[in-house]
Order: sequence, then C-alpha cells, then structure tokens
Amino acid sequence: MPAQSLGDFSGQRRSNWIRLRTMILLRWVAIVGQITAITVAQRMYGLQLELGLCYLAVGVSVIGNLVAIFVFPENKRLTEVENLLMVMFDLLQLGFLLVLTGGLHNPFVLLLLGPVSISAAVLTTRSTMIVGSTAIILVTLMAEYHLPLRTYEGFILRIPDVFVFGNWIALVIAIIFFAAYSQRVTSEMHSMSDALSATQMALAREQKLTDLGGVVAAAAHELGTPLATIKLTSAELMEELEDHPELYEDAALIRQQADRCRDILHDMGRAGKDDLHMRQAPLSALIGEAAEPHLNRGKDINFVYDPEDGFDIDQPSVLRKPEIVHGLRNLVQNAVDFAYSSVWVETHWTDATISVRIIDDGRGFPSSIIGRIGDPFMSSRRGASDKKQRPEYEGMGLGLFIAKTLLERSGAKLRFANGSDPNETEANELTLTGAIVEVIWPRDAIDAKAEKNFVPVGENQQFAP
Repeated sequence: MPAQSLGDFSGQRRSNWIRLRTMILLRWVAIVGQITAITVAQRMYGLQLELGLCYLAVGVSVIGNLVAIFVFPENKRLTEVENLLMVMFDLLQLGFLLVLTGGLHNPFVLLLLGPVSISAAVLTTRSTMIVGSTAIILVTLMAEYHLPLRTYEGFILRIPDVFVFGNWIALVIAIIFFAAYSQRVTSEMHSMSDALSATQMALAREQKLTDLGGVVAAAAHELGTPLATIKLTSAELMEELEDHPELYEDAALIRQQADRCRDILHDMGRAGKDDLHMRQAPLSALIGEAAEPHLNRGKDINFVYDPEDGFDIDQPSVLRKPEIVHGLRNLVQNAVDFAYSSVWVETHWTDATISVRIIDDGRGFPSSIIGRIGDPFMSSRRGASDKKQRPEYEGMGLGLFIAKTLLERSGAKLRFANGSDPNETEANELTLTGAIVEVIWPRDAIDAKAEKNFVPVGENQQFAP
C-alpha cells in the first residue's frame, strides 16, 4: 500500500471527530448535577452558600449551551482549538464554582479530573498539557483562596491543614497520572484501530485484484467465440473479394485486428478463470505467486520445498486466500528490502502442520525491537549507513503488522528471530544469516483437502452443438 494512502491514519486528529452535540450533552449532565448539589447542600444540610454567585456560574454554562444549540448546526464537528476552548471553559467554570463552595474542603473537587481526562482522550499532547497545567494552578489557588462552607448556625466546615495538603498532593498526582494514562491508552487504541483499517484496505485491495483477474479471464473466455466467428467470416470475405483490392484490404484489416484481439485476450486470461478450481493451488504455486513481484529486484530468491522426514513427498494443495498471498508477499518484500544479496523461502509440511520460513542474509532485526515486532506503526530509526544502502526504503511500521494480522487471520502463528547477532560487523555480509520469519499453520486450516475446506467443483458445463 502506498505510503501516501496511509498518511491519513497516522496523522489524523481525533479531536475533529467529536460532535458539538456530544459536548453539549455532557455539559447538560454537569449542569443538572451542579444544580442538584447546590440545592441539596443548601436545603437539606443548611449550608450557607453564595447562591447568587453559584447560580451565576451555572447560568453561564446554560447560556453557553443555548448559544451553541441555536448558533451552530447539530452535527458540527469541533476542531482542535474549539475542543480545547470547550474543555477549558468547563474546567474554569467548575473551578469558579468550587472556589465559592469551600475549595479543597469540598469533596466534589475530584470532578476537576473530568476535563483533564477528556482532553487527554481527544486532544493533542500540547492541548492536554495546557488543560492539565490549568487544573494544577486552580487546585493550588483553591488551597488558599476560597469561600468557606458555613452551616446555618454559622460554623465553618473545614478539614485539618494536613488533609488539605494531602488533598492538594493527591489531586496534582491524579491530574498528571490520569492525563498520561488516558493519553497513552487512547493512543494505543487509535494506533491499533488505524493499523487494522490499513490492514482491511490491503486485504480489500488484494481481493479486488483477485476478483478483477477472474473477471478479465472470464471476459477473455467469453469473447473467444465471437472473435473466432469474426476471423472466419473475414477469411471468407477475403476469398470473395480478391478481385476488389480496396475491399480486400478492409477484410484483411478486420482479420488482422481480430488476431490482435485474440492475442490481447490470451495475455489477459493467463491468470486463469475465477472458478472453483482456482480457489486452491499447490503450495509451491501459492508461494511463487506471493514472491513474484520481488523476483527481479536484484536479490536472489531461493525456494526450497521439502517435507519433513518420513512424511508424504507430494505437495499439499492449499486454499488460495488473498490474506495468505498478501501476508507472505509483505514478508518476502521485507526480506528483499533488507537482504544483502540472497533470500531463502523454505517450505516444509507434515501431516499436522504446514510451515514457511523466510530468511535473508541481512543484519537481522535490531535487538531493541525484536520483542515488539508486529506492533502497528513501529519502525526502527535508521542510521546514515542504512540510508545509503537502502535509500528507497521508507517504512511506516505497518508492513509486518499487516502481514502478521492477515496471516493470523488465516490460522497461522508467526515467529521472528535472528540467525546471528545483528550487532556483528559487516565483514561477513555474504555469509551472514539475518532475519528469520517462520509462519506455521495447522494443516487443516489451509489444506484444500481437509474436510472443513472441501468444496465440490461439480461437472463442467457442456457446450451446445
């Protein structure tokens, strides 16, 4: 898949996906909760609150929601800046309300973590740092500057200073932890979602190419009969028009173009018709199809087809699935990209398993990432020497992930290893065994003769006389 088609995944801003309606709904929930808390504290517990200022703070939120409802369309998507302003407004409004109701002596001060968590989930790191820093400043100011909570009798409700300090420390740590934790988890989820979307695109492309090949081959087969008729008719016309040179040339041109169409359709139909017979292929044919695009890239690709000792020498016939072809093709491409001169594709089978091992003579996987191979958007930093050797290679860290995901979807298990120490010098480049990727399937997962994979092909249709 071209790199430019994947750029939309890795660089896209999720903040642009949030609807204004969602933020308005969350704010209405907060408004109802704030009014309920103020009413219960004042009427049930007799707390003397600055009701005018408190309802002013809540009223500002109500006005903001009403303006957003009547001014903007319901399906409006918020930009990064708009999302930041919405979250900052909610944070400052809540901070002002807490200042009026006891500051850190108010147990509802924990609600300050809400805007921070939302910003970490949908905004960039820079915006999250702005929101988190603002929340820490508010918590620090509320420790000293706030209106005390007074009972109906005039008593001030306050907790000891040591608990105030403890609340401040706990809130600061919670703000930092929640922001970092939420952003990290969300980032992992987004990366996996992006990579899976790219995998689906790759599989859809492979399936489309397979279907297109079948349609072209079928068209070539169906057009063969009318072209043969045209050729036969033009030959008869040529015999009849030998005494008319001008018309004879036209008939000859028709026959010549019919021959040309026949040759074109013959080339187009080489892939074979997409019938039930083409849904399976010998194992060597499947491996050859996967490696074919990389055979002429200047590296020797050596194929080995060998059963394990004591097992049937005949090659198994396997299912010709697009995910298997595309997954193996990506692995071969990766090996060719990083090989010095040679790549080996070894295929082995037993009564229980079918395995493909792809080996190159390059430097192998870097030790620092071998445990994370297959993670989406993971690519090692290349040094200057690597860039000189492979100036055309510019990966996004999706190739191995796509290959691993597609092959695992077909029932395979993958193993990644190095044949030698990747930190060795390049003095032995020609004999160095580099990266090793082994793909192992349970035989009944892809064996076309397995009972669960068997599809009867029926009899061929007879041509009408």
